[in-house]
Amino acid sequence: MSRQLPSVLTPPDWLTRNLRPQNAPVSRAAVVRAAVALALPLAIGLALGRPSYGALASMGALSGVIGDTADAYRMRILNIAVPQLFGAVGVTIGALAFGHGWTTVGAVTAVALVSGMFSTIGAVASVSGLLLLLNCVIGAGLPLPGAWWLAPVLMSGGGLLVLALALLAWPLRSGVPERVAVAETYRAAADLLAASGTDAYDDRRHDVTRSLNQSYDLVLARRARHHGRNPDLVWLLAQLNAVTPVVESAPAAHQYGRQHAEPLPPEVPAAVRRLADAVETGRTGPADPGLPVPTNETARAVNHALAHAADVVTGRSPARTADDPLGRPARLGVRAARSARDVLLSSGSWRYGLRLAVCIGIAQSLVSIVPVARSYWVALTITFVMKPDFGSVFSRALMRALGTVAGLVVAAVVLTAVPLGWWDVPAMIVLAPLVPALGARGYGHQTAAVTPVILLLSDVLNHQGTALLVPRLVDSLMGCAIALVAGYLLWPESWHTRVGDRLADTVADTARYVEYASHEDADLAERARMRRGLHRDLSGIRTEFQRALSEPPPNGRRAAAWLPLVVAVERIVDATTAAGVRVRHGAQRPSAAEFAQVALQLRELSEGLRETDVLVAVRTDLTGPAGSVLEPLRQEVAAARAIASPR
Repeated sequence: MSRQLPSVLTPPDWLTRNLRPQNAPVSRAAVVRAAVALALPLAIGLALGRPSYGALASMGALSGVIGDTADAYRMRILNIAVPQLFGAVGVTIGALAFGHGWTTVGAVTAVALVSGMFSTIGAVASVSGLLLLLNCVIGAGLPLPGAWWLAPVLMSGGGLLVLALALLAWPLRSGVPERVAVAETYRAAADLLAASGTDAYDDRRHDVTRSLNQSYDLVLARRARHHGRNPDLVWLLAQLNAVTPVVESAPAAHQYGRQHAEPLPPEVPAAVRRLADAVETGRTGPADPGLPVPTNETARAVNHALAHAADVVTGRSPARTADDPLGRPARLGVRAARSARDVLLSSGSWRYGLRLAVCIGIAQSLVSIVPVARSYWVALTITFVMKPDFGSVFSRALMRALGTVAGLVVAAVVLTAVPLGWWDVPAMIVLAPLVPALGARGYGHQTAAVTPVILLLSDVLNHQGTALLVPRLVDSLMGCAIALVAGYLLWPESWHTRVGDRLADTVADTARYVEYASHEDADLAERARMRRGLHRDLSGIRTEFQRALSEPPPNGRRAAAWLPLVVAVERIVDATTAAGVRVRHGAQRPSAAEFAQVALQLRELSEGLRETDVLVAVRTDLTGPAGSVLEPLRQEVAAARAIASPR
């Protein structure tokens, strides 16, 4: 008979969540680029008798490798080139402030404030702010070789080498990543339709939301540059927009499948998959979806959506001049001014900037008073850990410490066995590919991969060998401790936040969506924008809750209690969409009073969520005409309000 371990020896759930590796594909091209981009500058530096110059360029390449995560080529330019510009500014400021005592502390702390506030704008700004502060810390803590301008040039050159390698195939594959992304969205929609009426539907809906977010980000980012003048890009956007009615018909099909235990015919998802193949290959021409004759309003809605998508994908409708319900992004100048205003006026950006500045200021002050070997590593650790958009601060501090220990074991072997000089090049060729390969598995894995690379480059600059190991461990642990105390525990919003605030906002937006659906003359494009916005917000909220699950109590326990409510709100949005689809295809339109009752219940739920950290008791007495298309919506709202009641 097997014996169970005592519960006291079983690791808590939040710890196992942190240690569990993520399932993510590894790009072979990114692995090859990492090996070339990090080893080539080092080899050139050795050949020229300037190994320290090569090491600086390889450090710049390392930041480029970490940022090399985009699929579309234009997004790679933004993700790599823009952060390199900020990195050059950062290392220049740091180098000019190097060795000036408390002036150095003040300069780095000020850069931390700017970096933190700037990071709240978006993904590219976040990476740019990260590199601005990282390079400033390096420049302020490490005597760099050559003139003041040489280090920025070398480090930026290393990062731009990664970009050049990433763009080699652009002339041959221009537009291919965008087409592949749109095709994958069609395939995700096919999987969603195939799962209608089953328990797998919710998971497939999340996959569709993620795929739609990625596709629109890629296509609209590219369209922002072309301003709609590229007919192929306009057609691709029309194909992406054409999948929206297909996705909107899925909730109605799911409801029907649940009520009648009758899934969609297999011909339906098969037809969507054929459209996905046509999108990916650019094929046009006649194509019969081959759908069965509809027998109810739900089947009519699905058939109508697929017929429209088929017309757009195969070129039978004027797709190249088709309308664009989601619109094109505003001009760059408008977006830049809007972002600058939001950063300056947002309390969130100031709070994060101050948290980061306090942590960096403490670290810089501490190492100025207490002699610490390689002291700049303390601030570097804080910079990486204190990234709210990269995950929970608590989890990142934990995984940073564990990853550093694992990386130091590898670094000890490398620094002991590899002689300083040309042998560093093949060692780098072996170590560099681990950065993108393990980085996809999680932050702790990425730290374990980056640590030996950084120590190998530091050894080229300082010739200290294994003497770097202990200071690296001590400094990393100090940085993690400062981030946990000054950047996490001392800020009530970290451990006593009202986790329902963002969810309450989304519930209120859902109430507006329900009210808008009650209008007979409601604009379909506006409804599509509202629905996309709700699902994008819910996707972000779900991500935040998943991060909170990796924290110890009370945050982890509170997030686990609230996560079912996130699912309930997602189902409310789907039920509202399904009601609108059924009405447009023959079902009787409910009265305005029915819609108003549901919206009122949602607003009451929203207000209740804002007022407490604990799920509160609410009324669940929703009634209405039997047989109304809003009956499934009322059931979902009642379920959400029941979830919000204490047990």
